[in-house]
Amino acid sequence: MARILVIRLGALGDFVQSFAPFAAIRAHHAHDEVDLLTQRAFAGLGTHAPWFDHVHVDARPGWHDLPALLAQRAFLRSYDFVYDLQTSRRSTRYFYLSGMKAWSGIGRGAVAEHDSPQRRAMHNGGRQRDQLRHAGLDAGLPVPDLSWLAAGGPVVEGPYGVLVPGASARHPAKRWPVERYAALATRMWARGIRPVIVGGRGESPLAAVIRHACPDALDLTGATSLLELGGVIARAACAVGNDTGPMHMAAALGVPSTVLFSAVSNPALSAPVGRYPGQVRVIYVRDLATLRVDRVAATLA
Repeated sequence: MARILVIRLGALGDFVQSFAPFAAIRAHHAHDEVDLLTQRAFAGLGTHAPWFDHVHVDARPGWHDLPALLAQRAFLRSYDFVYDLQTSRRSTRYFYLSGMKAWSGIGRGAVAEHDSPQRRAMHNGGRQRDQLRHAGLDAGLPVPDLSWLAAGGPVVEGPYGVLVPGASARHPAKRWPVERYAALATRMWARGIRPVIVGGRGESPLAAVIRHACPDALDLTGATSLLELGGVIARAACAVGNDTGPMHMAAALGVPSTVLFSAVSNPALSAPVGRYPGQVRVIYVRDLATLRVDRVAATLA
């Protein structure tokens, strides 16, 4: 039995878009031990997912901390093969630190080096599929079973729609103005769809603005783990949000979704991937401040 390590550190949207590659690696190594190296925020998801035998949290050793680097090297070298799905500067440094060749990633000299010249122009899903093809997984990516993600979380009565008004604090231009979410929430409630606001604790002020306009909206910001959030989203009638992690969850879970993109990011490279045609609608405008509520509301008809 071989020992296999998969590296996927973050962010949430990237982690979710690796569900199909995770499933493909697990199927390819059905009789091997398959472990995950990730960051603490995603350890719970990895532990509950059916694809890994063990989940390890990346210690992120400092590059000048020799004892920590030696420990990381010994950890990496305890595996027979490593799939680096992160392919970041840090994870590629781990390749060179390990001194291993049995590696799938972008490090020069890896036996399964992903050296496609078009990799930077590929959508995340296509890029990972091509990377696994270089590693000998030619059967394509399966549609992963996400029943483990869809089962948990608080039960919300009646039909409801999820609103995701937050996004990376480093990129405020990725956020549709919260006042527009508030206006959308009132329209949803008028149609008999209860707005449910999700996100981290830092998005609570956004939820307060929405609830001021629509008091019947339910604020779950900061109230769920990522695993619980998956269940809340899975049972929603629809989801509307910015280019951020929970919208990738909604797409992966088969929820009809409207995702709002600005010029900060390119949907051709990173748009959420749904389970069936027409499930995910992408609205792209250079400046989200110019996006009218009518246009977004029309996607919920």
